[in-house]
Amino acid sequence: MRALSMILRAAGALGIAAAVLAQWRRTQENEAAGTGETSFVSLNFFSFFTIESNVFAALVLGIGFFMMMRRGPEPKGFTLLRAIAVTYMATTGIVYNLLLRGIELPQGATVAWSNEVLHLAGPLLVVLDWLIAPGKRRLEPGMLWPIVAFPVIWAGYTLIRGALVLDPRTGSHWYPYPFLNPAASANGYFSVAFYVLLIAVMIWAVGALVLRTSRRLRIG
Repeated sequence: MRALSMILRAAGALGIAAAVLAQWRRTQENEAAGTGETSFVSLNFFSFFTIESNVFAALVLGIGFFMMMRRGPEPKGFTLLRAIAVTYMATTGIVYNLLLRGIELPQGATVAWSNEVLHLAGPLLVVLDWLIAPGKRRLEPGMLWPIVAFPVIWAGYTLIRGALVLDPRTGSHWYPYPFLNPAASANGYFSVAFYVLLIAVMIWAVGALVLRTSRRLRIG
């Protein structure tokens, strides 16, 4: 099980990192071709929760690969980092595949294989790693707060940045997701507040399930 987990972690870290870099390069190329500002679009790119979740997951998998070279249970703090990564990646996979898959994007805007890694293969691999990798420590319910904190902070950052910054090409406010744009929502900030609350509840529910499995499915 340890050897298989090391292989999965190495493949996951490298695959997710390659997918993020491939999509980032495509995004910059698309913006440059449209005479946009690549520095602005790069900041936009890394403002997507999907991208941030995948970057974090790749780092956790990479660190986890080297930690598995030592025997014994992993540090409790690292188990918490794994719990955070699997919560965010599972949420990303659920939301995309249930609600966003099939929505057409501008031709050439995405790298097809990268899109599948970031929204399907990556989340599945991180969940599998959580379930089978040895060394997981018991996490108490109180550790749910660190899991929920970042998405709330991210939502606040997104709303503040969107209200203050204009896209130099379009002259309009930029938000990573339409449901967070008060100008595009039926009831403005009331609709946005509803979606932010919904995101927080979903993260809370998935995170609570992840913490519960840490107490039921400890291997090694």
